[in-house]
Amino acid sequence: MIYLDNSATTQPYKDVAEAYMKVATRYFGNPSSLHSLGMQAENLLIEARNRIADLLEVEAQEIIFTSGGTEGNSLAIKGTAYARSTHGKHVITSQVEHPSVLESFRQLEREGFEVTYLPVTGEGRVEPDDVSRALRPDTILVSLIHVNNEVGTIQPIEEIGKRLAGHPKVYYHVDHVQGITKVPLNVKASNVDLCTCSAHKFHGMKGTGFLYVRKGLQLSPLFQGGQQEGRIRAGTENVAGVVAMAKALRMSVEQQEQKLAKLVQQNRQVRDVLHQIEGVYVNSPEIDSAAPHIINFSVPGIKPEVLVQSLSEKEIYVSTKSACSSKLTAPSQILTAMGFGEDRASAGIRVSLSFETTEAEIAALNKELQTVIPELLEVVKREV
Repeated sequence: MIYLDNSATTQPYKDVAEAYMKVATRYFGNPSSLHSLGMQAENLLIEARNRIADLLEVEAQEIIFTSGGTEGNSLAIKGTAYARSTHGKHVITSQVEHPSVLESFRQLEREGFEVTYLPVTGEGRVEPDDVSRALRPDTILVSLIHVNNEVGTIQPIEEIGKRLAGHPKVYYHVDHVQGITKVPLNVKASNVDLCTCSAHKFHGMKGTGFLYVRKGLQLSPLFQGGQQEGRIRAGTENVAGVVAMAKALRMSVEQQEQKLAKLVQQNRQVRDVLHQIEGVYVNSPEIDSAAPHIINFSVPGIKPEVLVQSLSEKEIYVSTKSACSSKLTAPSQILTAMGFGEDRASAGIRVSLSFETTEAEIAALNKELQTVIPELLEVVKREV
């Protein structure tokens, strides 16, 4: 099996899965309970929070545990909007955000908020000047993705953060789900107020994540209940998942330091082959300005699901759009926003690597692409 759909989810590290099972079976107490088993669980929660905070170079109290990227994005966006609606009802995002972000903003629009959807360049990048021009006296939030989940475009988060530093009433949220452990981001240096991360994107367990919330920020919780997570996120914490997430983050950061150059090389190898195949268009920006683990390409005329299934028959697993949108037949909103026509925007394929991807797997993928794509294009020609 050659798994190349890591932007959808990653395979948990063996040590991470073992840590999850150990905590789930031995330290299963509720961390809010006063007895010794509960206190053991609480101590594990505290230790995991401290480790994650250290890795992000933030304070432990600024880490709020969530169920993953979708909840983290929703909490940051709607939590800010509801808490600060008396200060203004104008919010800013871009046209190339993850569905969890776009749907949150669409809900706010239905509730009377005004949303500015910033355009992007042909590489899918937001211009910092556009952000500055969009700011108004009643703006309360700017929310942008760091690494685009479909094409790998890296947004100028630090530069935009500098622009927003002079607007202390505007909260700055960054969806860091695809970037964490692959593209470095210093949230403090970038003036980021809220930052979403999800464990299953860096070899942790599904159903766990965290939201960085800068100390002193005001957020409205999405649901009510107990006093967990500083009263921002009620509900019994997933201690096993959190402990596993802290371990996965540490291991992935170590992998980043050791294997990032190899990931860039593998990305270039795939691109080189794609450029040689007639009828193929690479949609991702050049690797110098894009994430190293994502390559998006289109073969107009071939339905993307057909190519995905053809590779799947060879036990090579890639995807089309974001996993949250992959079953929709409409053209990719990301590729459309980048200015591509319907034929190209409807045919996007995403190959996403991990630090575990081997040279042999890349060679096998490239060989299969060189065989399968011309064969499918020939079938299309005969049918026309």
